[in-house]
Amino acid sequence: QAFVNNRGRSRDELSNSFGAKTFAVRFQTSKQCGVRISQVNFCVPLLNFTVTIMLKDAKSNLPWVEKYRPATLDDLISHEEIISTINKFINENQLPHLLFYGPPGTGKTSTILACARQLYKPQTFNQMVLELNASDDRGINIVRGQILNFASTRTIFSGGYKLIILDEADAMTNDAQNALRRIIEKYTDNVRFCIICNYLSKIIPALQSRCTRFRFAPLNAEQILPRLEHVVEAEAIKVSEDGKKALMTLAGGDMRKVLNVLQSTWMAYKDVTEDNVYTCVGHPLKSDIANIVKWLLNTESFKEIFENIQELKTNKGLALEDILTEIHLYVHRMELPPRVMSLLLIKMAAIEERLAAGCVEKPQMAALIAAFQIARDQVIVEG
Repeated sequence: QAFVNNRGRSRDELSNSFGAKTFAVRFQTSKQCGVRISQVNFCVPLLNFTVTIMLKDAKSNLPWVEKYRPATLDDLISHEEIISTINKFINENQLPHLLFYGPPGTGKTSTILACARQLYKPQTFNQMVLELNASDDRGINIVRGQILNFASTRTIFSGGYKLIILDEADAMTNDAQNALRRIIEKYTDNVRFCIICNYLSKIIPALQSRCTRFRFAPLNAEQILPRLEHVVEAEAIKVSEDGKKALMTLAGGDMRKVLNVLQSTWMAYKDVTEDNVYTCVGHPLKSDIANIVKWLLNTESFKEIFENIQELKTNKGLALEDILTEIHLYVHRMELPPRVMSLLLIKMAAIEERLAAGCVEKPQMAALIAAFQIARDQVIVEG
């Protein structure tokens, strides 16, 4: 978008005012917009005025998960032993077929992409690397088609082996995995495979035995915090200490979730605090859980407890599963007789199992209230 100073005046008026013969174009910038600065002068026999052009940097629109994805193996924040082993494979030119498994957001995809950037030059990257998400094309046709074609062809000017990355491979059918088994054996001289999955049990044993397996464990707070603070500083946003703790608690070791919730909370509130983080994702606040436990332990009327919890759930859009998770943590901090604690936890576990199976929330909420009333009566009897 261009803005011309002194617009609306005639050419003669401008020529008389400036009497110059240089046409200057300045590219003005703002650091927040991510625009680069440069200046170009054009010599034309007209007049002197300034055109301001705002150039939007495409990277500024990226989700923070992609914007701050590690570019090299040295940028990765965790799993030092795995990174060290892969570096040795690369340095000795002995990279085997790889199988990365573990919970989401633990760096599996980032690790192999950083590895690929270290192996190949930018100009040959697209020729040497094939990245597929097996959740989209998970049948045998993708193995016989795109994967086989890529694995069986050689590049003329680029030496070395190619790399095929199969993300979310646990979604592949057994037929596709069995077909892939033979391709891995036949074209080992020409290609290496990296199979990425969340659940190792969904990968057939024949594929597992052909790969070197690495388990990516959930990240702990000490590993997440430095990367979180790096993003906070780079984006110049305000995050409180309890906000950081809330982000790491909600994420459960998932770095991708940390950045997604951070960006969502900042865009919604411009101030990342514990309450704002929980509210943004529809998670119960600590004060909500304290009120619910108070009702469960101190209110005699079953109907009143049910109505209070239901009203809170409806007003704040809370899920019973999230409430149950927080109550479980709250109960562990309570001083209850061992028999009562055991009884309560067993009943809560059964409720959580039924919720995971897709049962309706209202009967399970009634069961939760009943479990606490039974536990409360048991405390009175034992007391």
